[in-house]
Amino acid sequence: MTDRAQIIGSLVVALVIAAIAIAVVTAKLGPTSAAELEAAEDRARERTEAVEERSEAREEAAEEAREVREEAAE
Repeated sequence: MTDRAQIIGSLVVALVIAAIAIAVVTAKLGPTSAAELEAAEDRARERTEAVEERSEAREEAAEEAREVREEAAE
């Protein structure tokens, strides 16, 4: 009987530890953590796109300036 009681007690303690671990992890991450991560990814993507657009605009401006210089040289 004592072995059975010890096994049941060990299982109960294991379940309590698992429940506490789940509660701690859930509290740390929070229910909106996925939404927050997605929003951060969206912001990073928008920043990357903005940098690319500025780079393309600079390249176009440089190309136009070259064309103007070439026309002026002719």
